[in-house]
Amino acid sequence: MARPREFKKEDAIEKAMQVFWSHGYEDASLPDLLTGMGLTRGSLYKAFGDKKSLYLQVLNHYEVAQVDAAVQMLINNSTANPDASGRITAMFESISQGSADGDRRGCLLCTAAAGVEMSDPDIAETVNISLSKLRDGFEAALDQSPAHTRLAQEMKREIANTLLTQYIGLRVLARSNMPLGIIKGAGQHAHLILAVHAV
Repeated sequence: MARPREFKKEDAIEKAMQVFWSHGYEDASLPDLLTGMGLTRGSLYKAFGDKKSLYLQVLNHYEVAQVDAAVQMLINNSTANPDASGRITAMFESISQGSADGDRRGCLLCTAAAGVEMSDPDIAETVNISLSKLRDGFEAALDQSPAHTRLAQEMKREIANTLLTQYIGLRVLARSNMPLGIIKGAGQHAHLILAVHAV
C-alpha cells in the first residue's frame, strides 16, 4: 500500500510560490525549491512533476490568492473606499507602500510576463489569462466610476489596458535596484491616467 504524503499539497505550492516570487522562474534552482518547500527531490517530482508543472500550479495558486483578491477589491462597492477611481488609485499606492516597506519582489505574474519563460506557450497562456483578469477588473471598476461610466466601452477598455501596462511596469521596477522615488508616485500615475479621461 502506498504511503500517504506527509505534506499538504497546497502548503507546498504556497512555499514554492515564495521561492519563485523571490528568485523568478529561471533563477529558482531545484535546491532552492527543495529547501523552500521542505521536500526531497523524489517527493517533489512525485507530487508535482517537473519544474514547469510546479510553476504552472504556482501561477494558478497566485491567481486565486492574489489576482482574484485584487479584482474583488477593485469592484467591491462595500470596501472602505466606495469610489471606484479611488480603489484603482489605492491599488497603485499599495505598490509604492510595499516597496517602501522593503518588499522588492514585485508581482509574480508581472515578473513572469517580463521573463524568458514567456517563450513557453503554456506558461504564456496562464500568465496572460491572469493579467487579462486584472485588466477586466480595471474595466469593471471604470464601469462603476461616476467620472468614467459614460465613456464608450471601447474607451474604458483602452484605459484599462493603459492601467494594466502601468501596473506591470511599476511592479517590474519594484524588483529593480532603481531608486524608490520612481515607484513612489505610483498612485499619482494612476490618478493622472484617470483624470485625463474623466468626463
